[in-house]
Amino acid sequence: MATPSTSASPPLAKRDQRRLDGELRAAAYAKDVRAARRLIAAGADVNAKDASEQSAYLIATSEVGDDPRLLDLTLAHGADLTARDSFNGTGLIRAAERGFPTIVERLLAAGIEVDHVNELGWTALHEAIILGSGGPSHVDVVRQLVAAGADVMLPSQADGVRPIAHAERGGHDAISAILRKAARSLTPETRLLRAAARGSTVAAEAALADGADLEARDARRRTPLLRAVTADHVDVARMLVGRGADVNAVDDQRDTPFLVTGVTGSVAMLEALLPGRPDTRITNRFGGVAVIPASERGHAPYVEAVLDRTDIDVNHVNDLGWTALLEAVILGNGGRRHQRVVASLLAHGADPSIADRDGVTPLEHARRRGHEPIVTLLEAASS
Repeated sequence: MATPSTSASPPLAKRDQRRLDGELRAAAYAKDVRAARRLIAAGADVNAKDASEQSAYLIATSEVGDDPRLLDLTLAHGADLTARDSFNGTGLIRAAERGFPTIVERLLAAGIEVDHVNELGWTALHEAIILGSGGPSHVDVVRQLVAAGADVMLPSQADGVRPIAHAERGGHDAISAILRKAARSLTPETRLLRAAARGSTVAAEAALADGADLEARDARRRTPLLRAVTADHVDVARMLVGRGADVNAVDDQRDTPFLVTGVTGSVAMLEALLPGRPDTRITNRFGGVAVIPASERGHAPYVEAVLDRTDIDVNHVNDLGWTALLEAVILGNGGRRHQRVVASLLAHGADPSIADRDGVTPLEHARRRGHEPIVTLLEAASS
């Protein structure tokens, strides 16, 4: 999602907001960038949709030709790259269908999902081939999508036909050549790793159907599951775990899918991994178990969940000589999140008497830092 503009407008009444949003969509359809800029400055929302699921942002991807000025304006003011139209299509799919290479380029640079599948069962690549003319602009779009990692082997969902076959059926020779060249170096494992990192369950399942190794490794020894966990793609991770992916597979940094959840603090991902029976004793490169980085970062809901749902050792000591409680106190900011973490650790048996290598207890560290609410919690637990 693009970063919203830092300029803030005063709150608008609902009726005024709806009026401005409608005027902005009208300006977008009229390709009136100047009026759109004025309306956005007045508080119009680039993501506000009408009854047909159109927003100024989505209009900018498909209804103004290959002119990026309106799209750039919406991106600069918080355009939601995940927005879907009435066909569950993204702005990239709309632009690819119409053969707008400049718009496609902007959207890819902004980080839009390349392999999203719409209601018709098509990705942006499918739309560019099936509904495109096969002319220079659509060839350019296909080339960009392939360069961005679009899965050239992913079949359209309704008929199971791959992009290359669609291109050949349409007599799109230049596009066929691009796809054939890309396919030669694209193994099922590469497709699976990419799909997992990008969060495309459909593409990941297609790669597995084509024989991809569930435990394939990238250059950093990360498995598809680890890549999905790192990017917090819960649906992909849940599917991979259901297929038997190893939640304890270690990469070259001594991370595992389960350990990474302690860094991201994703409770949903933790729950997705639990059926795979994670080994809570495996340690990261700092000798810590998952609850330690989570405590350091103030991931209170995660700390509560991992302590409630697993047998993780709340008093494990890492290579620095610190427990989760010490990390929460020493590296935390003393705010509400870390207060909640400390309370949860104590409620689950954290020992406040375990000191660091210098003999300094969590209570003494909290006093030195002036974290009074945490001091109170630790004093109560130590009495």
